[in-house]
Amino acid sequence: MKRKIDTVLERVKDPESDLPLARLGVIERLRYNEEKGELYIFADFLSHQPGCMTCVGIAATIIAGIKRQLLQEFQKEFPHLRVTFV
Repeated sequence: MKRKIDTVLERVKDPESDLPLARLGVIERLRYNEEKGELYIFADFLSHQPGCMTCVGIAATIIAGIKRQLLQEFQKEFPHLRVTFV
């Protein structure tokens, strides 16, 4: 399972830097609840927000796209789990 998680975090990349999420430090931890079939993703996108108010809207759009792609990739690797951002 850990290998699959690492693969997903390497596969999903930031569109601006082209760096994988595994290297950006935005995913703080993951928590797996086997009994409930849930995978929780603890992410910190807010500390990476720009200071410019105009740029915040652009960053929010990029972050939404990254989250969407991350959810899709986790659901591909773990179709039996419910994946949730915390």
